Amino acid sequence: MKLHIVEDDLSGPEIAALLRLHLDEMFAWSPPESVHAMPIERLRQPDVTFYAAWDGAVLAGCGALKHLDGIHGELKSMRAAPAYRGRGVGKAILLHLLAEARKRGYARVSLETGRPDAFLPARRLYEAHGFVECPPFADYVLDDFSVCLTRTL
Repeated sequence: MKLHIVEDDLSGPEIAALLRLHLDEMFAWSPPESVHAMPIERLRQPDVTFYAAWDGAVLAGCGALKHLDGIHGELKSMRAAPAYRGRGVGKAILLHLLAEARKRGYARVSLETGRPDAFLPARRLYEAHGFVECPPFADYVLDDFSVCLTRTL
């Protein structure tokens, strides 16, 4: 598999379907007040850059980088398509987003994810790439469900 990761305008039906799946799973796995996944309309705002990972003509996954301030970015909407889970798509997207964050001059990149087992593969991916638990950032609040992770660049 050779992925091609490109900035995406969120207009294609494949992206809409993957993001719908992402939101549906977040609401199935999380209490409503702990769902921080962005709907497609929010991902189109100027403070977010969205990327799609393609395996030829097939959408393999996606991820976004949200600008928090001049030195801090946030990872959003990291998702591998079901047929691509466990095949390195998440890692490829993560490495792409970290490279983009470095280009922007960010000193730090953070994210929020869940603590339950459904989120364990994501947490393991982030921890394997240097992310560590941190206090809540941006508008997040400390609770028993969410965990915030960060890494310096």
